[in-house]
Amino acid sequence: MKTLTLANIYELQGLKEEALDIYKDILKEDPSNSDAKIAIRRLSGMRKKFLHVNSQMKDFFLKMDEEVEFNEFERWLLKSWN
Repeated sequence: MKTLTLANIYELQGLKEEALDIYKDILKEDPSNSDAKIAIRRLSGMRKKFLHVNSQMKDFFLKMDEEVEFNEFERWLLKSWN
């Protein structure tokens, strides 16, 4: 069941695309839902700011759970900023 609560949980977990899809579905069913409208504007704006995100590293970041992975990501970040 797609709800605002589920979409909020996805947002907090960093699953912005999934949250956005839910908000859009909610708005299709209830075009006057102001919470969904605000969330769609917020998340759509975030996507525009990060058009050049490295999707491969984003996925790696979201799934990493070992110290070795954290270290590898940190090295990548430092290299990217220089």
